[in-house]
Amino acid sequence: MADKQAKLELGGKTFEYSVLEGSTGPDVIDIRKLYAQTGAFTFDPGFTSTASCESALTYIDGDEGVLLHRGYPIGQLAEHSSFMEVSYLLLNGELPSKDELDDFSYTITRHTMLHEQLMTFYRGFRRDAHPMAIMCGVVGALSAFYHDSTDISDPTHRTISSHRLIAKMPTIAAMAYKYSVGQPFVYPDNSLSYTGNFLRMTFGVPAEPYVVNPVVERALDRIFILHADHEQNASTSTVRLAGSSGANPFACIAAGIACLWGPAHGGANEAALNMLREIGTPDKIPHYIERAKDKNDPFRLMGFGHRVYKNYDPRATVMQQTVREVFDSLKVTDPLFETALRLEEIALSDPYFIEKKLFPNVDFYSGIILSAIGFPTTMFTALFALARTVGWVAQWNEMISDPGQKIGRPRQLYTGPTERDYIPLTQR
Repeated sequence: MADKQAKLELGGKTFEYSVLEGSTGPDVIDIRKLYAQTGAFTFDPGFTSTASCESALTYIDGDEGVLLHRGYPIGQLAEHSSFMEVSYLLLNGELPSKDELDDFSYTITRHTMLHEQLMTFYRGFRRDAHPMAIMCGVVGALSAFYHDSTDISDPTHRTISSHRLIAKMPTIAAMAYKYSVGQPFVYPDNSLSYTGNFLRMTFGVPAEPYVVNPVVERALDRIFILHADHEQNASTSTVRLAGSSGANPFACIAAGIACLWGPAHGGANEAALNMLREIGTPDKIPHYIERAKDKNDPFRLMGFGHRVYKNYDPRATVMQQTVREVFDSLKVTDPLFETALRLEEIALSDPYFIEKKLFPNVDFYSGIILSAIGFPTTMFTALFALARTVGWVAQWNEMISDPGQKIGRPRQLYTGPTERDYIPLTQR
C-alpha cells in the first residue's frame, strides 16, 4: 500500500481518497467513503473499472497476455502440473509437496460419490433437459443432503464443503450426460485419476471395461487447468455476491453455474464450434473471412479475440499443441477440424486480424478438442462449470475469510419518475 492520494472536486469542495497498490496491476482508488462524504455514487455499468474485492488468487494482464495463479504462469501450470495440483494451489496458496498432493487427491477421490437419493432427483428432469439445467438443480440440492458442512463460520465445514464440491462435480456432470442419452449411471472408480474417472463415468458402459486414453486424459486435464479460475468474471462475481449474504456454499456455486450458462460467458466454445460447422470446409474460409471484415454483415468469427486479453490468450498457446496431439491420437479426419486449423493459420497471418488483435482464444481450441473427444456441444458449458468450480470455491473461501467483506449492495443511477401521488382507479 502506498500513501498516494486522489483528489475529487465536487460542489466546490475537494475530497481526498487513498490510492491502494497491489503486488502488481493497476492502482485502485479507495472510494468506500465517497457516498458518505459527497452524497454521490460512481457510475460503472458492468463494474469494468471497479475493484469489488481484494484477492490473492489470480492475476490477469490483458494487454500483455498474462494469466497467473498465485503467481505461477498458466502456461507452466498447464505444461507441467495437473488439475489436482492446481486445485490445491488455488485453495491453499502454495504448490503441494508430494505427500500433500497425495493426501489431497485421496480426500477428493473419497468424496466423488453422490447420495443415492439424488438418482431419483435426476429422473425428475425431462430426458432432453440441458445438462446445465440439471447441474443448477442438483448442485443447489446438495445442501439438502450435506447439512454437516454448511456452517460457513466454521473453517472445517468450509474445507469439507469445498472438497465435496470439487469431488462431486465430475460425477454430477457425467450423470447429466448419461441421463440425456438414456444410458445407466456409472459409479466413480477410485483407482483412476480425477480426469480419467470423469471420462469413464461419461463414456463408459457397464457392458464392457473402459480404457482411459492417456492423450485424451491429459488434454482434458489441461482444459480443466485452463478454466480453473479467471479472476472476477461474471460467474465468479456472482458466487461472491451470493456468498456475501451468508448463503451456503452449494447455493453459491449453483448461482455461479446459472451465470456461466449465459452464451456471453460460458457458451463461447460452443458458439465457436457452431461457426466452424457453418463454414464447413477449408475452401469456404476466404468467403467467411471477407464477411467478417464487412461491417454491414452480421457474421462474426467466434473464438477470436477476448474481452480482457488484447494480446494472444495465454491459455490458447497451450491448446494449440494439445489439439494436434488429440487429433493424432484419435486419428481425426473430420473436415471440421481441418477447417479449424486452416482458419487458425489464416487468422495468425492476415493483417486485418493482427491489427484488430483478433487472435484465437482458448474457446476456439477447447471446443474443437471436446468435440473430437466425443462430447456434444450441450456438455461444453457443463465441463466449464466442472473446471471452474475450484476457482469459485477458492474465491468463496477467500471472501468468507476476509474480515472486511460486506454484503454486496451495488447502487444505481435512477432515471424513473420522481415522487407523485396515487390516482384512484376511477379517475384514471
